[in-house]
Amino acid sequence: MKKVVEIPNGVEISVEGRKVIVKGSKGTIEKNFSNPVFNGLVKFGVENGSFYVESITDRRDVKALTGTIESHVKNMIKGVTEGYTCIMKIHYLHFPINVAVKGNEVHIKNFLGEKGDRIAKIVNGMKVNVGKDEITITGINKEDVGQTAANIEQICYVKNKDRRVFQDGIFIYKKP
Repeated sequence: MKKVVEIPNGVEISVEGRKVIVKGSKGTIEKNFSNPVFNGLVKFGVENGSFYVESITDRRDVKALTGTIESHVKNMIKGVTEGYTCIMKIHYLHFPINVAVKGNEVHIKNFLGEKGDRIAKIVNGMKVNVGKDEITITGINKEDVGQTAANIEQICYVKNKDRRVFQDGIFIYKKP
């Protein structure tokens, strides 16, 4: 089973061992696809202006891995050409939430009237912009944008309160 991904203009893909490097106008993404179980069963590379992934056997798990690698490479190509954006909404009923970006952390102040800050980590230097009632996360790596949004959403999870009454939090509004 062989899957082929066409490489658009302005994008360069190189393969070094089990590592795929994609370069485009927005930046460079590297991903390592080494797996001790599947190393000899999946081959990939660049030929004739396209990226190919090929499974040597007909095992179901190996075929699934070829689709996974194909999907990752498509996401990497889209990331270096267009980029990814995630929008989060800040919602509060009881206490006004103040959000600020300091270095590689997002500080959430006055959440449910708490005196201390809640701190979420920004993964691999994603760009985080805070507006009046929304947070915009942008970057070229889909996984890092999603993980940064998940970190912010998880730090604002309300425990031991009725979610029908305490609807305060920061929620993912638009996924990448």
